[in-house]
Parts: sequence; C-alpha cells; structure tokens
Amino acid sequence: MDDRKRKRLVTNEIKRLTSIFKEVDSKKQRTIKGLIEESAFMKATLLELKEIIQNEGVINEMPQGEYSIMREHPALKSYNTTIQRYTTVIEKLLALLPKDTPKTDDGLSEFSAFLSERED
Repeated sequence: MDDRKRKRLVTNEIKRLTSIFKEVDSKKQRTIKGLIEESAFMKATLLELKEIIQNEGVINEMPQGEYSIMREHPALKSYNTTIQRYTTVIEKLLALLPKDTPKTDDGLSEFSAFLSERED
C-alpha cells in the first residue's frame, strides 16, 4: 500500500468515525478525537497487513545458515496484535456514545452487538 492510499484511508476513517461521534458531550471530545485518530491508523495498518498476508501467506521460510525453518509470517503476528488493540479502542469509543441516542447503522452495529453478547 502506498503512502497516499494509506493517508486517504486514515482520513476517510477519521471522517466516518467523527460523524458517528459528533453528538457526544464536548467534555469527552478530546478523548474521542485521540481514539478516533488511533483507530483510523490501526484500521489502515490492518488493511495493509491483511494485504501482505494474503499475498505472501501465513507461513514463510526463514533461512538459518545451511537450512531453513518454516515460521508464522511476521505480518500475521503484527496483524493479530493490532486487531486486539483495534478492538479495544473501538470498545472504548462505543462506551463513550450516549446511551439514549438512537444509533444509525454505521457499520459498527453488528460489531457492537457481538461485543455486548460476549461473556468476559
């Protein structure tokens, strides 16, 4: 993924999430802004890592002198770590939404429903 495409993805995600959270109390807006920026960056990173994994596979061969070993692709490790962090940030954002405001279908509704049904 080139830098221009990454920046465009981040900008579009920031706009999308900002519109979802525009009704939130102004005292929470600074927190929300930071979480939105981080989640937008993570989403672009996840897309980039996913592209690498799809192109190169989940296992790669690592040379070790005269022999080589098969190992989990480093992009897969990064993807797994990032998706966990992304999920946490989205959970934090969803918790900041006002409880009494009806939510429009923003693409997060299925994810939100999944999280609320989940047992910790």
